[in-house]
Amino acid sequence: MTDTIKSPNLTLRYSSIQGFYWMNFSAIMGFASLYLLDSGFSNTEIGMIMAVAGIISAILQPIIAGYADHPASPSLKKIVLTLTLIQMILGVLMLLSFRKSILFTGILYGSTITLLQLLNPFINSLGMESINQGKALNFGAARGMGSVAYAIMSYILGAIAEKAGAVSVPLSIAVLSLGFIGILVLFPFHKTAVAVSVRKPAASSPLAFFIKYKRFAVVLIGCIFIYLSHVLLNSFTFQIVESKGGGSAEMGTAMAIAALIELPTLFLFTFMLKKAPCHFWFRVCGIFFMLKSLGTLLAPDIPVFYGVQILQMLGWGLIAVSSVYYVNSVMEEQDAIKGQAYITMTYTLGSVIGALLGGALIDAAGVNAMLIFATVSAAVGMVILLFATERTNSSRI
Repeated sequence: MTDTIKSPNLTLRYSSIQGFYWMNFSAIMGFASLYLLDSGFSNTEIGMIMAVAGIISAILQPIIAGYADHPASPSLKKIVLTLTLIQMILGVLMLLSFRKSILFTGILYGSTITLLQLLNPFINSLGMESINQGKALNFGAARGMGSVAYAIMSYILGAIAEKAGAVSVPLSIAVLSLGFIGILVLFPFHKTAVAVSVRKPAASSPLAFFIKYKRFAVVLIGCIFIYLSHVLLNSFTFQIVESKGGGSAEMGTAMAIAALIELPTLFLFTFMLKKAPCHFWFRVCGIFFMLKSLGTLLAPDIPVFYGVQILQMLGWGLIAVSSVYYVNSVMEEQDAIKGQAYITMTYTLGSVIGALLGGALIDAAGVNAMLIFATVSAAVGMVILLFATERTNSSRI
């Protein structure tokens, strides 16, 4: 009760954290193709940059998460602050070296993508650990504000990029990271102190973790296929929009529509949990990822493509919160940060595969070939989630 009284607006403060993270996500991932194509990279080379960044992130995520789960490690807040500070520095360096060195640009942008992906599980864990400590925090509403911020940023940056060009991307990254740091400093968080005598032993290695959580390992495979489809649609949005007759402004509008349509799900997820447990909603999201991929493939023009974004409501909008609650429900406390890292790592691995295949497929066979692959991948992931997701109770939501 003491923490809740001291932090009456914790949901609002955590919403600001989610907001700055997803605004940065919009700038870094949503406009990656725009920036890197302008810098002289081909679609295949863009895919390679994203792939290498994802591989490095996939390696680092469980390592840093295992460190964060250790009783003697710094708090989640300090870890997130450190990663965000590095991200701001990278944004400044990209701004200063704009169009001066294609190799340096690739290294800097790849490093920025790596840091962005590393941040996600720790930001989610920051919110869930606050909830587990008994603090007043509505995670779904906060994540919803992240989507609002993403939508606003996508629209604004799309319009700015249309006029000012690709230099607006690194400038946005630097400014947003600085604001992110300020919000993090103001967020009240202290690491939970657990006595060694009552703390259960954590899974000491990836092998021990997956032996302990066997069905969760299968779920992760399904998530990789789901996220592969999602990444293909989002990392190559610019190319998709161009194939349907649009440009960067239409890309920003489509991204904004998709982000806004997530809001009902995100804001109402706490209510939805009262109607059905998180494992039910986690299963449902796979169906809508498949439908969105199929709709994107079949959309003949920009207006229909805009309409397809409605499916985002129960696709990405649902998995964004249901997966976090699902992990929090099936993991023991001492493995919680690692669980969040592994579920985020599936997005990272999906990004790697998508980056390697997406650009190459577009260059070799066109956008439609890439979208067919995305639809098949989503269908496979959907089937795995439907059958592998285990039932949960509501004791840790």
